[in-house]
Amino acid sequence: MEGAASVLGLDAPRRRRSLAEFGAEPALRLFEAMARLRAFDERAVILQRQGVIGTYPTYFGEEAVQAASGLALRPEDWLFPTYRQTAVVTLRGCPPEVPLLMWRGHPGGWHDVARYRVAPVCVPIATNYPHAVGAAWGSRLQGDQVVALAYGGDGSTSAGEFHEACNLAAVVQAPVIFLVTNNQWAISTPISKQTRVPRLADKAAAYGMPGVRVDSFDVFSCYAAVKEAAERARRGGGPTLIEAVGYRLGPHGTADEPSLYRDLAEARRWDVMEPIERTQAALVDAGLATREQLLEVRRQVADSLRDVADRLVAAPLPTVEEIAATVHRVTPWTLSPERLREPTWVAGD
Repeated sequence: MEGAASVLGLDAPRRRRSLAEFGAEPALRLFEAMARLRAFDERAVILQRQGVIGTYPTYFGEEAVQAASGLALRPEDWLFPTYRQTAVVTLRGCPPEVPLLMWRGHPGGWHDVARYRVAPVCVPIATNYPHAVGAAWGSRLQGDQVVALAYGGDGSTSAGEFHEACNLAAVVQAPVIFLVTNNQWAISTPISKQTRVPRLADKAAAYGMPGVRVDSFDVFSCYAAVKEAAERARRGGGPTLIEAVGYRLGPHGTADEPSLYRDLAEARRWDVMEPIERTQAALVDAGLATREQLLEVRRQVADSLRDVADRLVAAPLPTVEEIAATVHRVTPWTLSPERLREPTWVAGD
């Protein structure tokens, strides 16, 4: 796969050498970050099934892309997430209960944007791309060495905002990275029905920027691709489009039933690419850690998320007034305390 050289896809001797050169400490940091993201995702699904939080967009299988991008950039760099990267802010020190409270609809679910350098989550598809370009361009105009990274899925490349953002970024040479995870499904629409271009990275040529492809399940390849793009951006080389190619291992979200629109046998063939077990096996084989050490890392982060979930369950639900206060500058009359105390109108009364 073009772009950053594959690590997990190499034969065993070359993989061991590559990981030894990468180093035990950074490799273990990446593994722990993936483990934290996985624990968050698993616990969020459980909470949704319990009715504690609302509909939740899972990211099972995309931990490598998110962990790599979070750790490859500097703390002062900006991240612009979508609804599927809710937990990346936890990689910068934000307590995991904060994004979980967001899915609970609680006012406490908004992280400190300036402190963590993670923009508010964008739910409308591709709307975070122009935001990232603006932040990156502004940084360059101010003479700062700050890079912005915007996340998206393959479906986002069909939206107008994606094309507008890519074009502007290339014209002004903004230090921005467009990180597109191509999991081959935009909810129920396969990639073959989204675009005639077989490789999303090829779209970069139309805007005059580099386009690279990496294995989205290979955390080391993703890390190298993001780091290289960031270094080029800091040198004045402008934007980069990274296509992280993989497959959506689970449903689009907790309200989705993928068996209605895709061949589950095909999906199961991708299970061997799941990034955490694959990375764990590679680290053990390379002698960078023991299986017991890595399992202990996973156990600890899972236990910490269990404690967070217990506190979340005990927390009261937000009131209508609290919800309105986070949405409206001025509370509309329909949500005013006086209006809410009025009897509810029922059809037929």
